[in-house]
Amino acid sequence: MSERQERLLKEIVESYIATAKPVGSKSLCQKLKCSSATIRNEMAYLEELGYLEKNHISSGRVPSENGYKYYVTNLMKPKELSDNETRKLQRIFKNHELALSDAIEACVEIISEMTNYTSVMLGKNSEENSLQQVNVIPLEHNHLVAIVCTDKGIVENKRFNLPKTIQMAEVVKTCEIINKMLIGTPINEVSTRLEYEIKPIIADKITQYETIYSIFSKTFNDLANKAGETVHVSGKNLLLQEPEYDDVAEVRRIMAKFEDPTLISKIDQNDGQDGVNIYIGADSEFDPNVTVIKTTYHHNGSEGTIAIVGPKRMEYDRVVGLLSFINKELNKEDEDGY
Repeated sequence: MSERQERLLKEIVESYIATAKPVGSKSLCQKLKCSSATIRNEMAYLEELGYLEKNHISSGRVPSENGYKYYVTNLMKPKELSDNETRKLQRIFKNHELALSDAIEACVEIISEMTNYTSVMLGKNSEENSLQQVNVIPLEHNHLVAIVCTDKGIVENKRFNLPKTIQMAEVVKTCEIINKMLIGTPINEVSTRLEYEIKPIIADKITQYETIYSIFSKTFNDLANKAGETVHVSGKNLLLQEPEYDDVAEVRRIMAKFEDPTLISKIDQNDGQDGVNIYIGADSEFDPNVTVIKTTYHHNGSEGTIAIVGPKRMEYDRVVGLLSFINKELNKEDEDGY
């Protein structure tokens, strides 16, 4: 492809991304300083190569899937974040009171706001998570909150209604036994040790031990699930704003995929590539009518994927710039990193 043809393809892709309207030769003459006839010939050649498609409603062209792929591989440059965007994201990463998963969820929410695309977080925490502390907080009307946290900052809390026949002191005593015996236990082993080591002890001391046992058992099970995998999707309804998805049946079809664990897990499939990677159409393995741009992170025993899902007419330079910034922040190893 000649330099002029590359410039032409770049102009057409970026114009179509911005307007969602087919691009005609007249609008390109001034930018490329060529005659309308020359532009039409070059457009016809790019169409022959498979980088452009003719829109049946007008004489203009739109990028093909291969046209987008050529653009992101050879012509696009990531857009730098504005000062305001940088401040918003850095405020999250510098807040060390947030658990990593909560920080990433907050980033996912902000990304959707900034881009108007759907953002997805798929996190996996390693089995290195160990029990750090168990607490119970008495509330009014015989309610309580059980709080469990791991050494990697994962926290689970559950609210329970305690039968009047059980004293809060008995729950507190059980909590003390758990803290004494199970602190440092890998999360995936806690439920087994609770069953075979803690349950016999409280059965010997507390009459209605089954109720108290179930409180901690449910909390530990939920924590184990949370420590295993986390999925957070933000901005699904933003797809409704894109002209590509003005067909109700098409929107429903794509929306349903976000509710299917098997399909959404395809976004998280690790292809061994670092940095920010772009998957257009069928390459995404999620849906042939979308683009998925994603990056992976590895931090303090946890790993996962942050992805942005939108139309193939996506603002690639902006999205890649955002994810590149987040990738750099999440994978920092110095003291200033998250």
